[in-house]
Amino acid sequence: MDEVIISKLAKELRLSGMVETLPLRLQEAKNKSLAYEEFLGLILQDEKQRRECKSIAHRIKGAKFEEEKTFENLDMKKYSMEVRQIINHLMSNKYIKEKQNVIILGPTGTGKTHLAQALGHQACRAGKKVKFIRANNLFSKFQASRADDSWKEMITEYTKTDLLILDDFGLKALTPLQASDLYELIAEKYISSSFIITSNRKTEGWLELFPEPVMANAALDRVVHKSYCIVLDGESYRKNAIPKLNKGEIEM
Repeated sequence: MDEVIISKLAKELRLSGMVETLPLRLQEAKNKSLAYEEFLGLILQDEKQRRECKSIAHRIKGAKFEEEKTFENLDMKKYSMEVRQIINHLMSNKYIKEKQNVIILGPTGTGKTHLAQALGHQACRAGKKVKFIRANNLFSKFQASRADDSWKEMITEYTKTDLLILDDFGLKALTPLQASDLYELIAEKYISSSFIITSNRKTEGWLELFPEPVMANAALDRVVHKSYCIVLDGESYRKNAIPKLNKGEIEM
């Protein structure tokens, strides 16, 4: 069976990864006198790699990142050794497997969004389904979904992800409806998947964003509990504390 026939069969079977590398692999087989099983293993590996790359590209596109922000173009040297150690641990994606969250705090320009998207890219490469959205855009989408009766579909869209990245949370106080939508989203995702939340507001101030203290504590209890928290001004820590209703603050 010649190369043309093999290539045609591969196309019919939708094995485009094999089609692309077939001439190279055939030449390699002749030059190195590869055994049949070695040659077969190589072309199957080519097909597997093509499919994996295609899947990664599909997940990255579906995540809707704002920019191509990855660890390859993130300057880690500007962070403290402690922060870098936490980031290196998070790059393993173990926190997603364990259904834990990540909170990234710091002033504007410290790289919160870049870091969040880099972690998102890392998760996509590991086969995880990721969504990225700015908090204000999320609330706008919730409002629009109520107008066209697609609210439940939207909740499903964001809860079926392995990782939801909520960027720039806490820029302004929440309306009662926004607080309710956020609580429902958090409650749905709490035991099934992970959040990454970026904010330039310290967690102590998150409670005051909610119009209802009881709802605030219920929501933040689920997000903050057993979360990793990185402060990009040099301090980092893993936070296990829960907001206290009677104090109106989070113990660190």
